[in-house]
Amino acid sequence: MVGRATQRIEAPTPNYFIGQGKVEELKAQLGAARATLVLFDEPLAPVQGTNLEKALDVRVMDRSEVILDIFATRARSAEAKLEVELAQLEYLLPRLTRMWTHLSRIRGGIGLRGPGETQLETDRRRIRRRISALKRRLEHVAEHRANQRHGRRDLPSAALVGYTNAGKSSVLRALSGEDVFIEDRLFATLDTLAREVDVGDTYHFRITDTVGFIRKLPHHLVASFRATLEEAREADLLLHVIDAAHPAWEEQVGVVEDVLTDMGLYDGERGKGKGERASGSHRKRTIHLFNKADLLPDPDAFLAQVRERYPHAVLTTAWEGRSGKGAEETFPHSPFPFPDGVDRLRSVLRTSARALRPVARIRVPVGDGRLLSELHRRGEVLGREQMDGVLVVTARVEARLLGQLRRDGVAVDIAP
Repeated sequence: MVGRATQRIEAPTPNYFIGQGKVEELKAQLGAARATLVLFDEPLAPVQGTNLEKALDVRVMDRSEVILDIFATRARSAEAKLEVELAQLEYLLPRLTRMWTHLSRIRGGIGLRGPGETQLETDRRRIRRRISALKRRLEHVAEHRANQRHGRRDLPSAALVGYTNAGKSSVLRALSGEDVFIEDRLFATLDTLAREVDVGDTYHFRITDTVGFIRKLPHHLVASFRATLEEAREADLLLHVIDAAHPAWEEQVGVVEDVLTDMGLYDGERGKGKGERASGSHRKRTIHLFNKADLLPDPDAFLAQVRERYPHAVLTTAWEGRSGKGAEETFPHSPFPFPDGVDRLRSVLRTSARALRPVARIRVPVGDGRLLSELHRRGEVLGREQMDGVLVVTARVEARLLGQLRRDGVAVDIAP
């Protein structure tokens, strides 16, 4: 980057987004710096981008285009590549006129069109066909994911959500003990990844990593990543990972909450008023996980402060280099204990697993094969014994299934 320019205006101008005088000033700066590219930290309308390129005589990229380019370089799986391509094409479609300004346009006669206009219409048709094809393929991906979920072992599930680079993949790796790709950069991972995690006392959780969010995330991306974000919609709870050491963590929390509210998932204060649409069956319990605690000067004071707003907040560190053996030497001035950066989180998940999948004793009439089959299919049968003509099944099952059984008149007792 060779320079930066800002302008305070009451509202963006329809022609250039910035004022005419600022355009002239910017053009002079570009000439002096011999710059060939201008990046805007705001989304530009197609006409604004076109006018700016004509006025400045250089390539102009807005915030959305930059983020789309970053996503394109990060996508690895076939699904992520489909999602990014769809977002790019939907962004490109209304901006195609910029690409054909060098071709002539014949005017004045009915039905006469220049080669530029003909090519433009051809490209638009091709892009629309490609967009339709990508949407169909992503619908198949969503259906395939739904089938996978139904075929999985019945476990409580949690989705990791949060601002990009907050440490979601690090948390997943620390919990699972498996090799998960992590890197200290924006959108290091775009692919959904699920791991089964042992949280203790024979309880297990399925933890799914999802794509990170960012301020002013292009709506094309949110729409395109619906297939991936379905994992968050289907999860029993959300683990909102927050970079506790980031100076603007509160702003980042707001960004994530707004996206979750728009998806109908968030059940916090932002899920009310503007987010009334978040009410209903998709409202999720959210655990706020403040990560990178080792970088805080006073973790205990920080935790006391955030718990005024998030009473059940968890403070942890997930990077192996910051926790475990030797951490007290690495961070001698930190009062925060580092024996295991995720022990507290495992405890919270274990408590949640007990609530979501309690162990119950269910009295099944002998010969009721349908009910017995349902318990094996939807729960984890731990044991059974026959008493007085009744089969007593001890099983770990969903709380909502227990409620359904009680309504059907089946005797159910929660094990102590």
